[in-house]
Amino acid sequence: MTDKMNPDEFDALKGGPVPAARDAARERALAAGMAAFAAQQQKKTVPTKGGALGARLRSIITSLKGNSIMDLRYPLGTAAVALLLLPLGYQLYSTTALTPGGTSPTTTVAAKPAAPEKADDTSALVDKATEAEVVPAEQASVAPVAPEADAVASAAAVLAEPAPSTLPVAPSPAGSVVVSRGVIAPQMAQESMVAGKMMAGTPAPSVMAAPMDGLSGDSFARFEEQRLKVAAEEPVSTFSIDVDTASYSYVRRALEDGYVPEPDAVRIEEMVNYFPYDYPAATGADAPFKPTMAVFPTPWNPKTELLQIGIKGYVPPADGVHKPSNLVFLIDTSGSMDEADKLPLLKRAFGLLVDQLGDEDTVSIVAYAGSAGVVLEPTKAAQKARILGALDDLSAGGSTAGAEGIELAYRLADEARVADGTNRVILATDGDFNVGIDDPEKLKDFIAAKRQSGVTLSVLGFGRGNLDDATMQALAQNGNGNASYISSFREAQKVLVAELGGTLDMIAKDVKIQIEFNPAVVSEYRLIGYETRMLNREDFNNDAVDAGDVGAGTTVTALYEITPVGAGGALVDPLRYGTEPAGAAPASAGEIGFLKMRYKLPGSDVSQLIEAPVTPDLVYGDIADVGDDMRFAAAVAAFGQKLKGSVYGGDMSWSDIAALAQSAKGTDEGGYRAEFIALVKTAGLLKPDGTQDKAVDCATDSCPEN
Repeated sequence: MTDKMNPDEFDALKGGPVPAARDAARERALAAGMAAFAAQQQKKTVPTKGGALGARLRSIITSLKGNSIMDLRYPLGTAAVALLLLPLGYQLYSTTALTPGGTSPTTTVAAKPAAPEKADDTSALVDKATEAEVVPAEQASVAPVAPEADAVASAAAVLAEPAPSTLPVAPSPAGSVVVSRGVIAPQMAQESMVAGKMMAGTPAPSVMAAPMDGLSGDSFARFEEQRLKVAAEEPVSTFSIDVDTASYSYVRRALEDGYVPEPDAVRIEEMVNYFPYDYPAATGADAPFKPTMAVFPTPWNPKTELLQIGIKGYVPPADGVHKPSNLVFLIDTSGSMDEADKLPLLKRAFGLLVDQLGDEDTVSIVAYAGSAGVVLEPTKAAQKARILGALDDLSAGGSTAGAEGIELAYRLADEARVADGTNRVILATDGDFNVGIDDPEKLKDFIAAKRQSGVTLSVLGFGRGNLDDATMQALAQNGNGNASYISSFREAQKVLVAELGGTLDMIAKDVKIQIEFNPAVVSEYRLIGYETRMLNREDFNNDAVDAGDVGAGTTVTALYEITPVGAGGALVDPLRYGTEPAGAAPASAGEIGFLKMRYKLPGSDVSQLIEAPVTPDLVYGDIADVGDDMRFAAAVAAFGQKLKGSVYGGDMSWSDIAALAQSAKGTDEGGYRAEFIALVKTAGLLKPDGTQDKAVDCATDSCPEN
């Protein structure tokens, strides 16, 4: 603002004349304008984003290319870090998931050739990587890869390579069998699919189901599967019954842990006999059981039939006189028992047994580890707190050297012997049988001699890693007892609570079965299972030959697969120069066979005989017409054959086995049949249909290099 008293001097210039333009100033201004225009035109010739050839701008200062927020080193560095971390992440995943550690064949990923597509077409990139195919390393070849999918395919190839196994697999012993490949469990496959969103659908690697002997150190006696026999040449089959159930318990644990058990761990008769069946029971102790038979179509072979023979031991009335029991617990407390599924589980299992005993029953405890010792002198079961306290005080430690362990146990059993009752030593171990007698044969003879004096032996196996199944079975057989594998607290409840009568209360001993097949009706036959229980024909009538025992309420099942004459299913050609088999007697011309059974009552050394013909009225034309028990037993037999790689019954699919078992589930009070159906499905994941039954043993055979 101007002040009127002080006028602005510049106001005087407004009215002055305008000076004339000077030529020099005009030329300078024109030159400056032309220079600015030229500079602007030159600037327009440079790309607005990047340099020549359409490259993207890599620096905000074009003279310092490479030192910028868009430097290529950032994406390249990120990709390098990802390629390093992804294999480590996959290794961590594979070693902590619920599948066993193992090795898989090396695989590479080759993407199918694809036409170049736009860099920003994300869906096209995902589809392209999804088409990647997994091929064996030895067959893989370099295939052209689109530039846009190069990074994705490279990352997928890294994930496809197997991570090193964190559990080194020991070479299988000579003569052992390596089980075949398994597949990943569904929930793990689902997790892999989620991760595959990042890896554009890379398929999950398969899992090799490792053999139990290589990973755990457990051992089993080798045996050959029952062979097919021609009825005209060998019409008579003789065997001892088997009431053991250890095989099924062990197989169940192996499968639930993600392993396929070795074939010798699968004893089909023990798997079938694990389950209770509702066979008609005998009405009195004098005739402790009676046979139940049926003939029906074989579910895995339309040209053969199954002959099922079942018995159920007499069950004394609940209000009857209680037979006293004198029990000695011979417990392995060596250092190897210091695992949760061994000594701690053993204590709880024996606690269950003690709770089932009557006040007049007697319990003694002997431990062997380092040196044998009496933990508890013979004590009446009424003093449960004292017995349970002695069990609770047991601890694992030291080497397994039993000294006089076995002698101590039998000495205590003799001291507390009860008349007209059960006198039994129960040996509980994870597989260390150094109980004072080093020679296995002398140990068997010692136990057999004590059996003759009235003191029997049962064996309970615990844990995994040291289990000597062959010795466990041999000792139980020589001791006229049974062998069980306690894999869980639930199994302890089944063996020592639900089936206590069958475990302790013997109602028949030395039970033998013999059947003669009619060659005019049956051309071939084979006994399913019982490989370790076969007897000679002459052993049947020899009362000096030992056989299996039956406890109260125990069920025993035997299955024969028979080929009817003229059915077209015979595998053995007739002899060219052989004579026709002699015809059966006219009265028995229609019989399929003739069953004989021998047994001894507990207080007798003279056997009794049961006889029954297998007549045509026992034949069913459709497996759906037979009872639930018979169909379920057939399903278990099919499961065992497929699991061990049988040459006879391995073609039935896992789904068909599960469907057959499901149709025969029945009331299933203990839930054991439902558990079996789930186990069949697990086996189907670990050993899919069509998988080679016996994988290559790299310890003895030549293996392809990865």
